[in-house]
Amino acid sequence: MTGLMVGAVFGAVFVVVNAQSPLDAVIVNFLRVAACLGAVSVIAMWFATVRKERSVAGPRRNMFGRGYLVVVAAEAILLFGGLRVLAAWGRPEQANVAWVAFVVGVHFIALAPVWKDWGIAVPGVVLTLLGAAGLVLASTAAVAWVPFVSGVLSGVVLLFGAAPFGWRAMTARTA
Repeated sequence: MTGLMVGAVFGAVFVVVNAQSPLDAVIVNFLRVAACLGAVSVIAMWFATVRKERSVAGPRRNMFGRGYLVVVAAEAILLFGGLRVLAAWGRPEQANVAWVAFVVGVHFIALAPVWKDWGIAVPGVVLTLLGAAGLVLASTAAVAWVPFVSGVLSGVVLLFGAAPFGWRAMTARTA
């Protein structure tokens, strides 16, 4: 559940930060409010699940071991190094969100075997593709759509991934 909560919060941040022109102002506000409500619902499910899990204390696997740390360290290097490279190449600022989506997607794919959870590879592949699409768009006249394609849609993927799995995890523990 902690991973779902983090994913939902980052998904909401992706939407809130990147929902902008050329989208209509009404659509921008709707997307931002919906993203925040989605993140709040996953956070609420997290609290409900944690409360129930405390009463059923048992051995838990450590998800944040050496493999996780290696993936996160590589992610940080790729993320910040790639942003510097994009700036050095004179790429439009919109390419940054595409790079972030790409790296976050690859991070999920790399974590799948570490966590032995291939379900997280699916949003990883989608985010990677949305990031790659944004990097391609950044070289075209459609550059203004990069924040929507790589930012908003990536946030929606994270939110739509977190909410149903959060609900399933919460109800499975109460059943």
